[in-house]
Amino acid sequence: MSRLSQRIERHWYQPAWWLTALLAPLEGLFALVSALRRTGYRLRLLRSHQLAVPVVVIGNINVGGVGKTPLTLSLLAALQARGVRVGVISRGYGGQHRQPTLLTADSRPELVGDEPLLLAASGAPVAVGRDRVAAGQLLLRAHPDLQLILTDDGLQHYRLARTLEVVVLDGGRGLGNGHLLPAGPLREPASRLASVDAVVVNGAASSLPLPATLPCFQMQLRAERLVALADPACSRSVADFAAEPVLALAGIGHPERFFNTLRGLGFSLQHCLSFPDHYAFSPADLPAGDQPIIVTSKDAVKLRRVIHDAAQRARLWVLPVTAQLTPDLAGWLLSRLKIRHGR
Repeated sequence: MSRLSQRIERHWYQPAWWLTALLAPLEGLFALVSALRRTGYRLRLLRSHQLAVPVVVIGNINVGGVGKTPLTLSLLAALQARGVRVGVISRGYGGQHRQPTLLTADSRPELVGDEPLLLAASGAPVAVGRDRVAAGQLLLRAHPDLQLILTDDGLQHYRLARTLEVVVLDGGRGLGNGHLLPAGPLREPASRLASVDAVVVNGAASSLPLPATLPCFQMQLRAERLVALADPACSRSVADFAAEPVLALAGIGHPERFFNTLRGLGFSLQHCLSFPDHYAFSPADLPAGDQPIIVTSKDAVKLRRVIHDAAQRARLWVLPVTAQLTPDLAGWLLSRLKIRHGR
């Protein structure tokens, strides 16, 4: 990332008046294009396409990691536990696919993206595609018994008609300086929250401009044990690492959240390595030495494919996180959608 890009991103959460003024024309252009596009769909000048089953969008109005993937995994587990037949469609960011693609056991992250593979590990059928309508149609042809589709991201993909919209917000960072890209982190104005169906706040909430009548759910990410990348059957407790310095590595949207989580769990972080979201790792990215390296589940999907040296693999430990939601978001969705379930 260039020094200018880093300065702009810092400005999103630590505003500088001169940078706001400098970026105002670009923000105005972005706002105009976004507003015209939304108006085109609202007036039906542009067509939205309905799938044969209800579609629930899990999205955000700001860029950067907010916890959509852990939330989607939590929802999948809760819905599957109730006997609901649910599938997932995703853009597949970081993948090289050109056509809608169904994930299989042989799918590779460089082709379909890292997050879809993590979602597919839940046992739910997953399809990726730049055109989410086509991805959804492909998924339904392969799995015509599905009762519900979750779309990981895609709030701004208005070509896909949606039954419900659930927006995830970072409780700590909130909406930043409140400006649209590139002057701020927002893809859509804060007023967009008035038209969504529910909000999930990840972590302790700061002051957020949420409509009083908007259903709001609290999400906390929990981590208890680490899994060896070389052998998923091998795990260690967080306490096992208390006495030794470790390295942390993350190529996600908001790596500092991961590093802070590790610090909060009591890890002694010798060094933190951050990479761009959806980064394509290589063996050269691992620092020399023999200290353990703690990574996210999302990054582990790619690292398993590229780290073959036994000594390097032995250093890598994955910290899975689970999302705990209050109140029951899955139950609320099923009630709103009037979906019958077996349990």
